[in-house]
Amino acid sequence: MKKLFPLIITLTAISLLGIIVVQVQWITSAIRLKQDQYKSNVEDALFHVKDSVVKRKVSGTLEIDNNPDFTNSPPTNRVYSKKEMRYLLQTELLDAGVKQEFEYCVTDGAAAFTMVSPGFRKEYLNEEEIFSVNVSGKTASNSETMYLYILQPQDYFKNQLLFMVLGALLFTCIIIAAFVLTIRTMLSQRKLSEIKSDFINNMTHEFKTPIATIQLASDALNNEKVLSDKKNILYYRNIIKEENRRMHKQVERILNAAKLEKDEITLQLKKVDVHEVIRKVINNSQLQVEEANAALNENLQATSHTIMADEVHFSNIIFNLLDNAIKYSERDPNIVISTINFGNSLHIKFKDNGIGMPKEVINNIFEKFYRAHTGNKHNVKGFGLGLTYVKKVIDLHEAKISVESEQGEGSEFTIVFPYI
Repeated sequence: MKKLFPLIITLTAISLLGIIVVQVQWITSAIRLKQDQYKSNVEDALFHVKDSVVKRKVSGTLEIDNNPDFTNSPPTNRVYSKKEMRYLLQTELLDAGVKQEFEYCVTDGAAAFTMVSPGFRKEYLNEEEIFSVNVSGKTASNSETMYLYILQPQDYFKNQLLFMVLGALLFTCIIIAAFVLTIRTMLSQRKLSEIKSDFINNMTHEFKTPIATIQLASDALNNEKVLSDKKNILYYRNIIKEENRRMHKQVERILNAAKLEKDEITLQLKKVDVHEVIRKVINNSQLQVEEANAALNENLQATSHTIMADEVHFSNIIFNLLDNAIKYSERDPNIVISTINFGNSLHIKFKDNGIGMPKEVINNIFEKFYRAHTGNKHNVKGFGLGLTYVKKVIDLHEAKISVESEQGEGSEFTIVFPYI
């Protein structure tokens, strides 16, 4: 799977680049084709204008031997006014599908202007886009050339190809978005697969220890020497009870996470004294604090410390954050729990001197089953559900939680509740 994943990304990326290249070539070819068609349309229009001009010249002159090819054609400006010429050009261009504004001129054999539109400039004659046609007839004695310059022909191509280009861009963007979404989904699925594998491994270890302990205690109770001593019986019974309670706690944690996932938890909101709950959790965690040789300090300065919350779930939030602060410390934990009023809210802070977290870990710590990789230095047990539970419950309370941390410098979790 690890080798297949980069191959899929590479092949998809090559395919996407190929599609983009084909799209660019296709659009380029289409633009070139439109330009050629545009030029052909203008030339056809000018050819029709030439026919009209020559016919009028012939009809207005004295024919020699009834042969229209041998005439003394009058100049164009004698058979057409400027207004008529513009109308003739405009009509033929519109029939050819060319709607741009234009300027024109007619020159004689000496390249002198004999007819010129008001907007025509002499430098137009040097432009590549200018069109020309001879309007003298086949053997007229006075040679005349008509020049036609269409203003901003690029607008013509833009208008003609606008929908095609926009469509190509739109579908290319959709393909790129689909590619990015596919890669993100694949990365997410790969990450989820790794997280679930870690969860199964962690769960196996978490249950393996109490099961093994219960098995040993049960075997010990079958020993005649143990059965003859009441103290030993009570001792091993308490071990079984404690380990059973430990497994029950782990199962409850998993079930709570499942309920949160399905939105099956209903909060029983009531007025809760935050300071009272914090002190209660600290007292209940005293044994864990002593075993970890931790220093736990309170700095409860908030003057307004009553909130609307579910007391059970709120207590679990405090316990989980305290438990994390103890577990993720390489040296003797030093933990400070503080409260302060800020605006219309109550801020509850948990600051520790633990291993801290890099930014990429902070971005993922509230995800289900996610656990930071701590290497061989610090192997922390758990399912990766504690902070997920904390975040979900805080969201249900319409409160907020944020994290500030630096690797090796400890972490600070801040919960913000609106107070009563």
